[in-house]
Amino acid sequence: MVYKNHKTESSSCGTSASQQKTEGQDHLVRPKKLPNPVLESHNHRGLHRELLFSHRWGLLPKEKPELQRFLEQRRLEQHREREQALKPPSDLEQELRKRRQKLMEYEQEEVRRREDLEKMPEFVRMRKNLRHISTSGC
Repeated sequence: MVYKNHKTESSSCGTSASQQKTEGQDHLVRPKKLPNPVLESHNHRGLHRELLFSHRWGLLPKEKPELQRFLEQRRLEQHREREQALKPPSDLEQELRKRRQKLMEYEQEEVRRREDLEKMPEFVRMRKNLRHISTSGC
């Protein structure tokens, strides 16, 4: 058996094909890569270098970003609410709920009464007012 070196054969074929391609494309103008204005900016590079230096030496403030603080606070509040939902309400909380419910019912009744007065024709309202005035005036 005869083993041939495939690398030498393919490289010789490959160079002739690549040479043919470059010879045909020599008359074309090759486009240059567009510069990135952010990366070329001296201010941007200086700021980036300063941030890297501060990060390495631990000079950055220990405060967390505002969004992260807000999300953590929100998670804690939700956790507290879940814990309180699992606990049975105390007597004080039950009484407060009853009072709040009574106040809500009273407010709803007051709103219904106002709506009824607004829906009532004007002459009926005026007659009620006149009766009230005439009875209180005597």
